[in-house]
Amino acid sequence: MQPPTLRPYQTKLIKDLYITLGQGYRRVAIIAGTGAGKTVIGGKICADTAARGLRLMFLVHLDVLVGQTYRKMQAFGLRCGFIKAGWQEDPDAPIQIASIQTMEKRSWWRNWKANVVFFDEGHTTVFSQIGQTIIYETHPKAVHLAMTATPYRLGREQLGDHMQAFVASPIPVELQRMGYLAPMQYYGVPTDSQIDLQGVRTVAGDYDDRELKNACDRPELIQRIVEEWHRLTPGKRTIAFCVDVGHARHVAEAFRASGVAADVVDGSTPIKERQRLYSELSAGNLLVLTSCNVISIGFDEPSVEVGLLLRPTQSRALHYQQVGRLLRISPSTGKTCGIILDQANNLQRLGFPEDIKEYHLPTSRESKETEITPTKQCPQCNRLMWGFVLQCPGCGYTWDVAPQVRTDELVEVLSEYQQKLPMIEFFRVQRRKMFHDGETPNWIKRMFFEKFGCLPEARWGRGAIFGDEPTLENKYAYKNYLMNLAQQQGKSISWVIEEFQQEFGTDEWQDLF
Repeated sequence: MQPPTLRPYQTKLIKDLYITLGQGYRRVAIIAGTGAGKTVIGGKICADTAARGLRLMFLVHLDVLVGQTYRKMQAFGLRCGFIKAGWQEDPDAPIQIASIQTMEKRSWWRNWKANVVFFDEGHTTVFSQIGQTIIYETHPKAVHLAMTATPYRLGREQLGDHMQAFVASPIPVELQRMGYLAPMQYYGVPTDSQIDLQGVRTVAGDYDDRELKNACDRPELIQRIVEEWHRLTPGKRTIAFCVDVGHARHVAEAFRASGVAADVVDGSTPIKERQRLYSELSAGNLLVLTSCNVISIGFDEPSVEVGLLLRPTQSRALHYQQVGRLLRISPSTGKTCGIILDQANNLQRLGFPEDIKEYHLPTSRESKETEITPTKQCPQCNRLMWGFVLQCPGCGYTWDVAPQVRTDELVEVLSEYQQKLPMIEFFRVQRRKMFHDGETPNWIKRMFFEKFGCLPEARWGRGAIFGDEPTLENKYAYKNYLMNLAQQQGKSISWVIEEFQQEFGTDEWQDLF
């Protein structure tokens, strides 16, 4: 079996990681969004570690991820042992794939001298009791690498409290532009017909599941999403993110009643049955698969085109993981884009992947979010009280426990980036024309300002002239072009470097200047 061929940005990310480790950092986060190829990146790091004669412990937090991880290790020809019930132990193997649930019941790993500990889904595994034990007690001198698509997590403690530095893949819009991620379409609920969350409390940073079920698992809301699916995305492979197992079953039943092949996957579904359902979905024999907290992580079926967001959340990590399931490309099945039908209003609450401008490593010192229980005002006596109170203690006014739910049609919504696409495309076309006609970059910026009333963002120019894989010859040609302009117009070398970086990125100029 041939090892996977790394994409150029994956090779660069791994190089950046080794440079960071060479600078003395021992705990590094690796941020790579959904679809960026985390398993390939992780597999190559493991292969490099084994090739150097070092030992690595690979932590996963879900049993279903053990098999996925092992298959990727096999692709790199690596010998693995397991700390997982039902999998053969081999303490002499240089790589140990470990489930944190099984590690709680084993002890031999505490004395297994790992040089590197790799935390898969680091925003979860790092914060587990086992993860904290490894970092600070059993393996404090090892190199700790935390891989995650979403460095954010609910609560005050953040990944930056335990990791010292980070490296990252390109942001989603860059990967979309390169053709590695699918473009997206979004549909949301009009403001006056959104799910009523007035009486839903916040518990441990997110909406209370029981109260959320009362707000979301309602026949009229389920019927609306079925009708909207038939109107907007009929016949397309679909996954639905629900509040709980009961809600997932009700959604699947409603789809089946409308003549659509639908099924449910939940935490109790055996792995073989999950794989069968995923295969049926991939083959198109099953069109809708509903779930609760199962296909947000570790689900890799690129052919899926539609995601139904039916569970409101305050977790940005969960939100981006769910949307990320639709970002994978699938040319073999004719997929042209991913589509989100957002009945939960999560896009407006938490944002769009395309609007991520850069990655950073959050810390608790940055976190200013506090858990605030929703309040409401009595319409009779104007007294303020907790949102979950059903009867006013001041005047006795009673709120209807089953408020009227509006079920208007979903409408298309655009991310900030999608709204700017005409501006971005104009800027990129003009940059190509600028270079071929020998014009100056400042002239393009003036023309852009006259047309749109604002200046373009520097990152929009990346790869506009020479594409995403420029040659060394391209770089020297552009450097000479800029140096000639600088000489003619009295510009400094810092101007030349800044313009060079707009085309090739921030790390590509040192070797040429």
